[in-house]
Amino acid sequence: MINLAKKDISHSLGKFLVTAMGVGMLLGIVLIMMGVYRGMVVDAEILINDINADLWIVQEDTLGPFAESSRVHEDLKNSISIIDGVKYSEAITFQNIQLPQGSMPIRVMAVGYDPFGNINPINPNRLIQGSKLTKDHYQIVVSKETGFKLHDEIILARDKYEVVGVTEKTVSSGGDLLVYISLKDAQKNQFSYSNNRVRSDRERGITQTDTSMVNAIIANLKDGYNIDEVAKNIKEWKHKSVYTKQEQEDILAKNLIERAAKQIGLFTGILILVSTIIIALIIYTMTLEKMKEISIMKLIGIPNSVIIKMIVQETLLLGIIAFISGNIFSHLIYEKFPKRVVLEISDAWLLFIVVIIVSILSSFIGVKKVISADPAAAIGG
Repeated sequence: MINLAKKDISHSLGKFLVTAMGVGMLLGIVLIMMGVYRGMVVDAEILINDINADLWIVQEDTLGPFAESSRVHEDLKNSISIIDGVKYSEAITFQNIQLPQGSMPIRVMAVGYDPFGNINPINPNRLIQGSKLTKDHYQIVVSKETGFKLHDEIILARDKYEVVGVTEKTVSSGGDLLVYISLKDAQKNQFSYSNNRVRSDRERGITQTDTSMVNAIIANLKDGYNIDEVAKNIKEWKHKSVYTKQEQEDILAKNLIERAAKQIGLFTGILILVSTIIIALIIYTMTLEKMKEISIMKLIGIPNSVIIKMIVQETLLLGIIAFISGNIFSHLIYEKFPKRVVLEISDAWLLFIVVIIVSILSSFIGVKKVISADPAAAIGG
């Protein structure tokens, strides 16, 4: 038996391939959207994993610095460190700042920590040049993507900072690039005001500001201690909210990623629906163009099943070519996106299954037209 689908496609191969690649671009965007979600998940976990603290002690009745404002006193770390089960504790700050870079400042998140403390948020595997902070003042470690290089000088507030280290793939949960400064510098910058603001405060009777505040106290536990019991002990005696590393990740997933995931999922669903409609219209148009031939085939006794098989094969081939071109398209452009895009094989296979189902469903409109074709139309010309 002649493969009717092959003969029909070869008759207008160029048109068929261009159409499939057009649909493939839509499918490529679907893959990109799935990759954007995966990238958000990865970005959200980078800082928490690099800090790798067992417990996060934050302002009472708050969810911590990754979800809302949180301020506690720096010296809280001293009383936390003597609690039974705590190995050591450190103070840490997070603040969004603008790094001066040409005509367009770069928005980054500055992580302030004690360079001589026991918990260092800079992952050595991400440090590609230079070293970690070695002084209490005027040093900064930047992300490679900021464009700054080793030994560059950066002006923050009223001070100059030397770039002593460069990291890669370090971003905050919101996708902002990370820079690292000492805790003392972070506190100074956070409460640094303009001269006009200082004069205004003095006139209002405000002569000093408490700069010994941090966003969280992080702690690691000794071996053999139950993390939930230690956390409960801190809550009861220090009247602070305490979260484990896993709970912080869950907070990020719920407060930062969940809503974005719903939006991305809705947009992805719309794109798949649009792709389904386009494929159905293409197959319907292709079927209309050969209605006379189909009528002749039915007139000479070729069963509907053979003609239907041709339509379904054409639709599946269109979907498969579109899927392949979509994969190629997504891999060509995903690195151009400003935020991380993670393309995973599992997502591609899932989309392939969806494309096959969509192609079969889209073929029904062509199948219906074939079944309703009148063989007498071949005689009528």
